[in-house]
Amino acid sequence: MRTISRIIPFAAIMLLVSTAAWSQLRSTEEVSFKTSADCINCKHAIEEMFTFERGVRHALLDLEKNIVTVRYNSRRTDPEKLQKALIDLGYKAEPVEEEKERSGEDADGETGQQSGCCGNT
Repeated sequence: MRTISRIIPFAAIMLLVSTAAWSQLRSTEEVSFKTSADCINCKHAIEEMFTFERGVRHALLDLEKNIVTVRYNSRRTDPEKLQKALIDLGYKAEPVEEEKERSGEDADGETGQQSGCCGNT
């Protein structure tokens, strides 16, 4: 009887923790942007900037494709805010659609400013 009275509160706590974790996973979304970054310094600057953006869980820049992929909490931010943050850092930021990203094609049109390496013109 004593063991059961210890197990029940522990099980209740585990249930609450797992429910909270599942809730966070459902609100995570991903967006990709074609960018003008082309060196390791650009990669570090962009990935570091996104670590300080509200709601961003993870950001990774693929230098070969010049595509930055950002995983974010959709309750705290949205793709437009993330795009603006990238433009404010001095890089081009064209949203990339899923199919085009996989096939390696570029997105049509440009958003943001065309700049040189590391946001310098």
